[in-house]
Amino acid sequence: MSIRGLKKKQPKTFKVKVITMDAEMEFSCEMKWKGKDLFDLVCRALGLRETWFFGLQYTIKGMYTWLKMDKKVLDQEIPKEDPVSFHFLAKFYPEKVEEELLQEITQHLFFLQVKKQILDEEIYCSPEATVLLASYAVQAKYGDYDPNFHEPGFLAQEELLPKRVLRQYQMTADMWEEKISAWYAEHRGIARDEAKMNYLKIAQDLEMYGVNYFPIAQNKSDTDLLLGVDAKGIHVYSINNRFSPNKSFEWSGIRNISYSEKELTIKPLDKKAEVFKFFSSQLKVNKLILQLCIGNHDLFMRRRKVDSIEIQQMKAQAREEKARKKMETQRLAREKQLREEAERAKEELERRLFQMEDEARQANEALLRSQETAELLAEKAQIAEEEAKLLAQNAAEAEQERQRLEITALKTKEEKRLMEQKMRETELIAVKLVKESDRRAKEAEHLKQDLHEAREAERKAKQKLLDVTKLNYFHVARYPHHSPADTRDVNFDKGCVKMDLKDVDLKRLSFEIERERLDYLEKSKKFEDRLKELKSEIQALKLEEKQTGLYSHWSEVLGSLDRSIGNAPSWMKTFGVGDLFDTNLKKPFPAYPLNAASSWPCTNKSQHIVPVEKSTFQTNTLVASNVGTGTRKQIIKVQQHDSDVIYI
Repeated sequence: MSIRGLKKKQPKTFKVKVITMDAEMEFSCEMKWKGKDLFDLVCRALGLRETWFFGLQYTIKGMYTWLKMDKKVLDQEIPKEDPVSFHFLAKFYPEKVEEELLQEITQHLFFLQVKKQILDEEIYCSPEATVLLASYAVQAKYGDYDPNFHEPGFLAQEELLPKRVLRQYQMTADMWEEKISAWYAEHRGIARDEAKMNYLKIAQDLEMYGVNYFPIAQNKSDTDLLLGVDAKGIHVYSINNRFSPNKSFEWSGIRNISYSEKELTIKPLDKKAEVFKFFSSQLKVNKLILQLCIGNHDLFMRRRKVDSIEIQQMKAQAREEKARKKMETQRLAREKQLREEAERAKEELERRLFQMEDEARQANEALLRSQETAELLAEKAQIAEEEAKLLAQNAAEAEQERQRLEITALKTKEEKRLMEQKMRETELIAVKLVKESDRRAKEAEHLKQDLHEAREAERKAKQKLLDVTKLNYFHVARYPHHSPADTRDVNFDKGCVKMDLKDVDLKRLSFEIERERLDYLEKSKKFEDRLKELKSEIQALKLEEKQTGLYSHWSEVLGSLDRSIGNAPSWMKTFGVGDLFDTNLKKPFPAYPLNAASSWPCTNKSQHIVPVEKSTFQTNTLVASNVGTGTRKQIIKVQQHDSDVIYI
């Protein structure tokens, strides 16, 4: 045979793409193939034997149509594509899914298609039912719920609820996941195929399940009705209500269905009943309605007949497969239970082993601690013996110290008595000083008064001397025959008497004041030494007598002394008596020089001697100025005559 002959015998093909609910397949079809040939090829590829529920759907001019089985594929109005696309979908729905869907692949394809219809809102479902169906869908996909594996958020990428339900309730994705997970946890132990079947069993009770809707009208102008075709019959709905039909025709009550162009007629089995006529929008719609009616009616009649040998075999195989799966499920459950028990036993053994290891470790630690404790006790016993010896030695030393303290206490009492006696003596001295200060103040007042009287007498003497001088001058001018010697003698006798008296009084006062000052300085020096001695003794006894009130009493005594000195007269403060009781114990009197003329002390800082020019007789003027606020300047003039007699 030639190569050209081989080429002629090879049939021409075209490519076809078939899309199922979970896969896509491509086939090469011969040009002469009918629709049944392509359909059987897809069913063989899927391993599907329950072929009467399915069909190949395609869309042409915005309207879906089913591929006819008895006509060639290319002779039908299919899309002009390469490859030509078909959807392998369920065309007819069973009345009872649990009894009619025998193969697992059939159940799987129905489950996926019904689930998509619910999510796309082609089948209405209440929110509660959607949550329950979603939990079965999760069980069919993931198996039993495991909290360790199925952590929060594992359903974030899953589409399980219709958008209408999500919009209806203001709930977050986590809240919906929590609700679905709660139902999902209760499905523990249900197999995956059983979960799919439970999903379909709930879905088949929904009003819109398995119904194909078509818009119709009772006259040619209006389209105010919907015609629904399902496994039980034909139903007429209002345009706004797809749940409750206005009129229904069961397959057992329909005698004939026919169409003429856009008009379709339903004749009931009862000849007396009214014939129902309606109009569709296109002729193709009537053909599609008739095609669905014929298929559903055939399945309706088949269910009420005795099952064929093929169906019986399939049911037997389904029962065997179900029993095998049940046994397999039981075996797996038993193995799982045994494995869980083994894991629990293993965990218990590991826990006990860990506990025993912990106890052994604690026992070793306790043993080590006991050994360390024994060593420490031995060391402590040795230390205790040494401490006992030290305590005995310390007890002896304490006894000696006690005896010494008793002796010291006796001495302290004696010293305390002596100190109290000294304090009393000091108080007496302070009282005497206060009295002496008062007496000195009075004497100072008397001296000031005497000084004032002396100055007044001096002034009077000066005035009288001036008068006598003037008189003598007048006498000489009037009696020039008298000699000046006589006049000088008379004046000399009077001035000498007065000068001698005043000079003697001033010297006496100066000597008395100087003597009293020296006596006061001597007594102050003695009192200062005595006070220093008492302070040193008190400082030595303060450390030993802090518990007694002697220190506070002595502080009060010193305070009283300070207050007494504070109340002393101003002349004592001038001489520095107040500083006698100061902490630094300054000298109360500076070394005052004595002026020979005035016999009164003057300081280098506060007094200045200013010489005055000499006249006929030698005159020295002593100016004593006390520097200070509010003091009075005093000027004492001492005149020395040629006869060495001092005039004031």
